[in-house]
Amino acid sequence: MSKIAIFFATGFEEIEALTVVDILRRAEESVEMVSITDERRVTSSHGVEVTADKVFSEVNFDETDVIVLPGGMPGTKNLEAFAPLMEQVDAFVKAGKLVTAICAAPSILGHRGHLKGKTACSFPTFEDHLEGADLKREPAVIDGNIITGRGMGAAIPFGLAILEKLQGKDAAEAMAEKIVFVK
Repeated sequence: MSKIAIFFATGFEEIEALTVVDILRRAEESVEMVSITDERRVTSSHGVEVTADKVFSEVNFDETDVIVLPGGMPGTKNLEAFAPLMEQVDAFVKAGKLVTAICAAPSILGHRGHLKGKTACSFPTFEDHLEGADLKREPAVIDGNIITGRGMGAAIPFGLAILEKLQGKDAAEAMAEKIVFVK
């Protein structure tokens, strides 16, 4: 079982964040919803309030295997502006640990140079931020230790891509069937 931290900033996209939490918890992965604010309660881009499991200062990154960055506005900008999280993103990429981002959030990886030579996707209006990436217009793209997703409508394929990376293709296909996901 992997330990996954999904980061919630004010203005996050609720479907992109919570779909990943749901799929990975159904697969019995250890998922922590982490607020980057000082409060566990975080408000989404559409006014939905979610209570995180932890605040950022409570995360043990030595025991964390995966970082998940949901999109949304201004959530993506708030994630990128939070220097302690960006330090961890950089450290995870450098160490070859799994870093995932969906919708606008892959722009963060592009801005930090982590997509150079990688295949990636993002929300259409953020594609020009995927600096150095081979752009794909697919729901989710796995390239080594980086997984990117296209947007809210791709939240299930994105979550299944993370599951595939962690537990294999058979587990992802079984989950897709279990949740009645039709391509």
